[in-house]
Amino acid sequence: MAIERVRAYFRAEGLEDRIREFDVSSATVELAAQALGCEGRRIAKSLSFSVNGAPILIVAAGDARVDNARFKAHFAVKAKMLSPEETLEKIGHAVGGVCPFAVNDGVTVYLDESLRRFETVFPACGSSSSAVELTLPELERLSRAAGWVDVCKGWNDPPQTAN
Repeated sequence: MAIERVRAYFRAEGLEDRIREFDVSSATVELAAQALGCEGRRIAKSLSFSVNGAPILIVAAGDARVDNARFKAHFAVKAKMLSPEETLEKIGHAVGGVCPFAVNDGVTVYLDESLRRFETVFPACGSSSSAVELTLPELERLSRAAGWVDVCKGWNDPPQTAN
């Protein structure tokens, strides 16, 4: 089970006790925010893509959406999300619990700029009912991120005003 892989990974870092497990699902941004009692935008969702046949993860804020033009400008290919089956096979975690920790060899992790506005964020821990609160430096280190990217939209849009 993927959460056991993540638990062992965090144990080696001395952080296993920070993993939170819930009696309810945290498989979506909305469900995770409810389980944690936080704003959905602070959920660090891990999105899996294929870039030239290689699996990558982009960890983004819960209110961010991948911008296809920005993705293509950065990676020089069209954004192609992995299917749920491909995600499990190539990343090592099932959809609903995908996280940037204890991933399969060959997976490159990127952190999206949409996360930078928070002191702490909540990524999943390998199951659809788990999360951990991390500072951005902790997320960078523990995810072994290759770097920061700016490939999302929606999170910094001006607020809508009523007419």
